[in-house]
Amino acid sequence: MHNVRIFIPSFRSEDNPIEKGYTVFKIDVLMNGRQHTVKKRYSEFHNLHKILKKSMTPPEIPSKHVRNWIPKVLEQRRHGLELYLQTIIMENEVLPKIFLDFLNIRHFPSLTKTESCGSFETESEEASKLTHQPAMLYRRDPYMLPSTHDTFSNVVIEGVIHGIFYPDLQPR
Repeated sequence: MHNVRIFIPSFRSEDNPIEKGYTVFKIDVLMNGRQHTVKKRYSEFHNLHKILKKSMTPPEIPSKHVRNWIPKVLEQRRHGLELYLQTIIMENEVLPKIFLDFLNIRHFPSLTKTESCGSFETESEEASKLTHQPAMLYRRDPYMLPSTHDTFSNVVIEGVIHGIFYPDLQPR
């Protein structure tokens, strides 16, 4: 099961001087505790459906030819599109990239955490070793010790640091 939830809570009609009015559906995408919103027209859903049909058997999409100026019909379409997206998520173990792009999901792990780690039994000890090296090493914590110009050094801090990091050194 994927950690993605989809809701289409609303829609609105928009007018455009170049083409006739159309409806925009607001899609709320909730993934790993983060939510973002995508706005899509029905024609974009229809194009997604045509592309998905080439690689899988997607669920039925609401009819393209409806009276999209009647609120009840638009509400039925909204509900149908929401069910369409939710069904794709529930019925597919691996979500197609085109579907993730449609929802503006940029990073989506395709493997579960245990699969992405590989098998612990087959890994060699050499392969499991870390390969990074420390970038910088301080002999002492520069933020804990008083500066050398300080005439009244903090004896307690100095004693604790010497006791923890330099137990073999004799105090001065």
